[in-house]
Amino acid sequence: MNLRSVLFELCAAHGVSGGEAAVHHVVERHLKAPCRTDNCGNLYAVLGNENASKTILLDAHLDRIGFMITDINESGFVKIDKVGGVDARVLQDAVLQDENGLKGTVCCLPPHLTDGKEDKATPLSKTWVDFGLPAEEVMRRLKPGDTLTFAAQPQMLLGDRITSPALDDRCGVAALLRAAELIDTAHYRVVLLFSTQEETFGTGAKTGAFTLDADEAIAVDVSFAAQPDVSGQYGKISLGKGPMICLSPVTDRAMSQKLKALAKERDIPFQLEPISGTTGTDGDHIAVSKSGVKTAVVSIPQRYMHTPAEVISLADVENTAVLLAAYINCGGAYHD
Repeated sequence: MNLRSVLFELCAAHGVSGGEAAVHHVVERHLKAPCRTDNCGNLYAVLGNENASKTILLDAHLDRIGFMITDINESGFVKIDKVGGVDARVLQDAVLQDENGLKGTVCCLPPHLTDGKEDKATPLSKTWVDFGLPAEEVMRRLKPGDTLTFAAQPQMLLGDRITSPALDDRCGVAALLRAAELIDTAHYRVVLLFSTQEETFGTGAKTGAFTLDADEAIAVDVSFAAQPDVSGQYGKISLGKGPMICLSPVTDRAMSQKLKALAKERDIPFQLEPISGTTGTDGDHIAVSKSGVKTAVVSIPQRYMHTPAEVISLADVENTAVLLAAYINCGGAYHD
């Protein structure tokens, strides 16, 4: 697998929360296993022995943050609201696009026409998008309820760094696809869950974990890496120094310890992420599914989360996949 190429393809797909079908097609092209979907739009693939009594679940969410069209006025300007955790500060003059690639720019008042005091981000409640088309053409091509994403495309920076919107969590999806190439066990059931709506309600992980009733689960997402003005524990997290193993009341201690031991034993770089409460990932939902699922969380370090210019290291994606495969191939933390 060409990891960079697959990741670029994943990040270019639309797939705002609740409309992830565009990403299904990318995953299915690169996964050498039969896939199925459910009523929530989750995508599943089973590796290993489908009839085994033990199931290990690997999860990464398909959806990306974005915007929903809520109104179109008589002049053809399009009103939007956020889908997921969009930061209004990144919207000044941003270019957005619909699932067909129709592009519009966020309306912004030029400084010449202000009183000089408008130094705060325009709230979403006052944000409009200009598609540069006559009103009747806008209304023909766009409707309330349609979704928009940032129009920025994936780019390589120096070294192995990638910048793109939707790296949260398309890089986790890429890590699962790569791990599938490295998993060689056939002794028990391994389910890849590419889940939906993590950015809004966690619907996909909740329903998917309930259906699968796994014995162990690992949720793969992104978390914060060091950047200017970030201090504390995240000021010590570096791009390129390996995945972050979460230590939380939500996560299973034996699984986290097993991941650490495997990383040390096999010289896989890793970093620790102690979180004193919930993790903010699908792991929170999976852990409390049915009578409970032993769950771990592994995150890929990322800068500038939920912006059009998220940044990760390709090496961290690869090492996340290597760690996941090592965990699966050794039978997990709990043996039959």
